[in-house]
Amino acid sequence: MSQQHSAADPAPTSDVATAPRRDWWRDAVIYQVYPRSFADSNGDGMGDLEGVRSRLPYLRDLGIDAVWLSPFYASPQADAGYDVADYRAVDPMFGSLLDADALIRDAHGLGLRIIVDLVPNHSSDQHEWFKRAVAEGPGSPLRDRYHFRPGKGADGEFPPNDWESIFGGPAWTRVTEPDGTPGEWYLHLFAPEQPDFNWDHPAVGDEFRSILRFWLDMGVDGFRIDVAHGLVKADGLPDLGAHDQLKLLGNDVMPFFDQDGVHAIYREWRLVLDEYAGDRIFVAEAWTPTVERTANYVRPDELHQAFNFQYLGTDWDAAELKVVIDRTLDAMRPVNAPATWVLSNHDVTRHATRFANEPGLGTQIRLAGDRALGLRRARAASLLMLALPGSAYVYQGEELGLPDVVDLPDEVRQDPAYFRGAGQDGFRDGCRVPIPWTRAGSSYGFGTGGSWLPQPAVWADLSVEAQTGVAESTLELYRTALSVRREQPGLGAGDSVEWLKAPGGVLAFRRGDFVCVANTTGEAVRIPAYGRVLVASGEVTVADDEAKLPGDTTVWWTTG
Repeated sequence: MSQQHSAADPAPTSDVATAPRRDWWRDAVIYQVYPRSFADSNGDGMGDLEGVRSRLPYLRDLGIDAVWLSPFYASPQADAGYDVADYRAVDPMFGSLLDADALIRDAHGLGLRIIVDLVPNHSSDQHEWFKRAVAEGPGSPLRDRYHFRPGKGADGEFPPNDWESIFGGPAWTRVTEPDGTPGEWYLHLFAPEQPDFNWDHPAVGDEFRSILRFWLDMGVDGFRIDVAHGLVKADGLPDLGAHDQLKLLGNDVMPFFDQDGVHAIYREWRLVLDEYAGDRIFVAEAWTPTVERTANYVRPDELHQAFNFQYLGTDWDAAELKVVIDRTLDAMRPVNAPATWVLSNHDVTRHATRFANEPGLGTQIRLAGDRALGLRRARAASLLMLALPGSAYVYQGEELGLPDVVDLPDEVRQDPAYFRGAGQDGFRDGCRVPIPWTRAGSSYGFGTGGSWLPQPAVWADLSVEAQTGVAESTLELYRTALSVRREQPGLGAGDSVEWLKAPGGVLAFRRGDFVCVANTTGEAVRIPAYGRVLVASGEVTVADDEAKLPGDTTVWWTTG
């Protein structure tokens, strides 16, 4: 007998529970929406909040618990909205505050929660504080809210220290003073259009607590904190003294990242959040050297979740995955925080493409690889992720099995890192191409006026329309898996797994009456038939008490 994911009952289409659930975030599946690439309501080629709102029923039916929206604030869009000019306004390209309010209300009506991005490490250079700081010249009190410093050298012609921008080049830019002379330098860990706030200044903390209250009063259910590890810089902004500093990121505590002082900020924020009813949450984007340091961000009086970048960067290899899973669970258990699991987001190559290539190439690559192999592994990896204890994140389009678009012409690129000539590879545009909804149309249902990044022709066959109702499709695999996840008490919440004996290259674990087996090798293996197949990413053949599990395939069983 052969069984795939269609063996399970179909996912519900309308009967999603809307009653409040305490500690919902401990086992939540949270779906990341990149607004400019999700759905376009007005035909201008750019996604918007009304487009997201129109597609909320799709997300409800998919079976997720919450929607995380990447930034939609007023912004010059030097870094796709992560350069915020006004934290209390919606950029006109995305709509208005009324659209945000309607989106939040509609989501709540469908039983979905809304998490919004917050960008506290830096603002736009068009933020009113920064514009006034430059216009008022040296000595302006507003310069103390950023990191302005005189340069080194006889005429101040060299940057204040040797820090490098994550996007390449120096992390400092020199301003022209009001009298036209070259003047002070300001710090920007990312693009020059993104000056870093000085969190030692009390006005910065006051402002962001006010911003939190503004959006909490609007009804949002939480915040994803961008660059949560970057707010506090080491005293004196000391030189790092290392060449090719970017290679150290994620391996060492840097003088501008993961400084212990950030935790006092988040304890203050937690007091604000806890004033509000509704079990609202903070999620940290914290790149740290170890998962143990990540755990510092989710201590009981700080944040609720932190992204597990160690897991995201792990190759499709059973031994490596087991190490990361064990270390993650061991690190989160003492602080009573849920583990999180993620495979893709708006900053990395989609895992359907990463897994199509040889291991060890990192998370930003521009190689198509073996598409069929990548999809097979991506489907298996998704089932493994959704079986682990804790909360899982799904990036828009991964439920369609979308690959990265690796052949975008240089002239259409918009990632600012691409134009910096160093630093990040600048390949993030490939995972940001607007997703397809229909087989036909100027942008496969994204909108009526094309799309801001060109979509490949294969998008038609990967669209929601093309995959809906097709038993073996990746979309139906996700729908079924998310339905089963809600029904099975052995899935989601919890902080441990019981590892089972398995062949080399295979992961097998039990959680109550639930068993997950993932074959990360390219060859079929024989395993015990643990019970009834709930869902599988490929064809599993069961005979008597034994099952044949194909290569690069994951299967869920129930023993009850």
